[in-house]
Amino acid sequence: MRQWLTFLGLLLAVLLPGNSRAQTSPTTARTTRILFLLDASGSMRAPWEGEQRWDVAKRLLSKMVDSLNTYPHLELALRAYGHQHDNKENNCEDSRLEVPFAPKNAGAIKARLKTIQPRGNTPITYSLLQSAQDFPADKSARNVLILITDGLESCKGDPCATSLALQRKRVFLKPFVIGIGAEREFGKQLECLGTYYNAADVSTFRTILNDVVAQTLAKTTVAVNLTDERGRPLESDVNLTFLNNVTDQPEYNYIHYRDAKGQPDALDIDALQSYDLVINTVPPVVAANLAIKPGRANVLTYKTPQGMLLLQNPNLSPNPYGRVQAVVRARGNPETVVALPFGARQKLLAGDYEVELLTLPRQVRRISIKQGQETAVTYEAPGILNIVSDYKGYGSIYRLNQDDSQTWVYNLPDGGSSKINLPLQPGAYRLVFRTATATGSRFTDVRTFTIRPGQTSSVSLFGR
Repeated sequence: MRQWLTFLGLLLAVLLPGNSRAQTSPTTARTTRILFLLDASGSMRAPWEGEQRWDVAKRLLSKMVDSLNTYPHLELALRAYGHQHDNKENNCEDSRLEVPFAPKNAGAIKARLKTIQPRGNTPITYSLLQSAQDFPADKSARNVLILITDGLESCKGDPCATSLALQRKRVFLKPFVIGIGAEREFGKQLECLGTYYNAADVSTFRTILNDVVAQTLAKTTVAVNLTDERGRPLESDVNLTFLNNVTDQPEYNYIHYRDAKGQPDALDIDALQSYDLVINTVPPVVAANLAIKPGRANVLTYKTPQGMLLLQNPNLSPNPYGRVQAVVRARGNPETVVALPFGARQKLLAGDYEVELLTLPRQVRRISIKQGQETAVTYEAPGILNIVSDYKGYGSIYRLNQDDSQTWVYNLPDGGSSKINLPLQPGAYRLVFRTATATGSRFTDVRTFTIRPGQTSSVSLFGR
């Protein structure tokens, strides 16, 4: 009796209306609808500690709905299957909504439970599909399904795929599945449906039923600790995205906050869903399948040490390049982490990076970002290549390397005028050019030149 009173006290505490929030608390001012999907197939007549399984399920479920009858923002419904046709008929559509959703309808559920008699087979898949029509069209409500069964699907359906599809359509949250009077191996075929509980004896069944309803209604919070490399809680002001890992849709977005004592605040979370957490640092930190305990004040800790990248323009005005961009990648990974203009500052996770500078020619700098430190990246002030010629033609510019090899940098406009002013990084270059009117490759003109910071280098070309 004391355990039961404690349970009721917990529900009363969490169901009373609270203050509104920017993102609604899962249990505040929202309707929660619980559909009990009850196995009434012939196997429920089997003995279980001196009673039929059906009588145990009926008695405990009646007691449960009776205890919930006065709570606000809560509606219950009952669907049963396997009770309208005998087993020999093998009816795979033997499922019916016996009591539809309504407030304070415990009396109707208890009365209907007294008249149902277990008879037929176990059309779980069909019942799940039908249950999609049982919940009213209300996007703001929390739809919860609790399946109580002592058998597996007997109509060649795929209840696991069906449950997943209905979750993705947001028909209901991740279901609870209670297997009664069953061996543990039984659960391996049902755990894919949702959160599975094995009730091998009557006492365990009672405890599980209480626990499942408490999980459904109890308030759950998550505090996220973001630490540096040494585990000190120094990081904050980062967006935290809680993704439903069934639908891949964002359920909550919170900007991380610490109070004056350095403690993160508690975030309201609906614990009946499974989440992946995306900590939107650059690059992001992803934690899959969060271990959140319903009805608890959960604390999750992740290392997210950050430093600052400064893209610093050279002391040159005006800059002949205009505004130079840079592409940042994690070292050894071709994917772009972020693209930024020079003059920008960007927080990055501590680690090793490659920064590609979109100068001419492009440059790649290897850098290391360290916790709490700023790392600056700049480039030499460019010079100007001035090509002087009255001839149209074809040509390319190459950078000369220290080993006398050459690296392509730029193609002159194809067949167009060769008069051009081109900003280039300081260094030695080669220009290869042939006029459009030349009658052979032997008339290719090759010139070398040097670019110096802030200076103009002229190259004259003549036709042949």
